[in-house]
Amino acid sequence: MTTPSTRDVSCQELVELLTDYLEGALTSDEVASVEHHLALCSGCAAYLDQLRMMIEALGSVTVKTLSDDSLDELIEVFRGLVR
Repeated sequence: MTTPSTRDVSCQELVELLTDYLEGALTSDEVASVEHHLALCSGCAAYLDQLRMMIEALGSVTVKTLSDDSLDELIEVFRGLVR
């Protein structure tokens, strides 16, 4: 059930909104919709937790410091998470 300030979002939409959500770039209505979905969807909540852990672990690593092999591996891991 949604409230007037929330709308149902699909898991795919949520994944597309998470970067902006974490950066504080969503409107208050979008935040409410994302948080409503996260409260009901354990899979998306787990994905957000994984994304936060990745950001914490890699937050200080820049692309320039990664080897080509490491960058390729990170891209493959990320792609595996969003499938």
